[in-house]
Amino acid sequence: MLVLTLLAAVFVGLALGVLGGGGSILTVPILVYLAGLEPKQAIAMSLFVVGVTSVVGAVSHARAGRVRWRTGLVFGAAGMAGAYGGGRLAQFIPGTWLLVGFAVMMIATAVAMIRGRRDGAPAKPHGELPVGLVIAEGVAVGAVTGLVGAGGGFLVVPALALLGGLPMTVAVGTSLVVIAMKSFAGLAGYLATVDIDWKLAVMVTAAAVIGSLIGGRLAGRIPETVLRKGFGWFVLVMGGFVLSQQLPVAAWIVPVLLLAGAGGGWLVRRGRRKVTAGGGPE
Repeated sequence: MLVLTLLAAVFVGLALGVLGGGGSILTVPILVYLAGLEPKQAIAMSLFVVGVTSVVGAVSHARAGRVRWRTGLVFGAAGMAGAYGGGRLAQFIPGTWLLVGFAVMMIATAVAMIRGRRDGAPAKPHGELPVGLVIAEGVAVGAVTGLVGAGGGFLVVPALALLGGLPMTVAVGTSLVVIAMKSFAGLAGYLATVDIDWKLAVMVTAAAVIGSLIGGRLAGRIPETVLRKGFGWFVLVMGGFVLSQQLPVAAWIVPVLLLAGAGGGWLVRRGRRKVTAGGGPE
């Protein structure tokens, strides 16, 4: 199984290099189902693997001019605080619940990426995002990163591409800077309560780095729409797989999460209608 684990790790790096995310989405299942680690050990190790691999991938994208440094560093700094807190909080939540929540967020994000921007607004070719928006999104995504072991690319890339309007190739490169910062912060939170097999971690990381170098060369040659939708379908498939492995728990947790999400969405839409009708919030 070690050989299969390492071969799969190469694909982890490839996903990070091309998509700017997907590293933890792949790494956590690989370490759980191929390497046989417990969920929390797998999550902690994935943060190390993805963090190192993202650093290497970010260098390749930066050389090609596909990184917005201010946006990435501010987002990453805000995310580190949330990631550390999420990593400490994770010790109080059962590993199975973490995986179910992980899968639900993957599926929701995938749908958003496949559908694209509703307003049809073109992506911004240049420029940084507003600092306030970047900080708010960074803290929220960072908390998820530390809690469920996701490097955050599957949330950061949509945030930068859909909400911020950055081109997908730039969102991919910038996300790697954010992922690296948040992954190490989340790892610090986990190391307080979880032990890591460092020999296995180093081997998996080396394999992933090889994949990321290949992915970095391919990223700039893929059309924008193909890259966005490919990212979405990739995350959707992986989310479905992880969720299927947790069916007994997911059978009652998922409906609760979906109802909560639907309720939150209804409140947001209602608030927007009031603002539009009255010229401002009540």
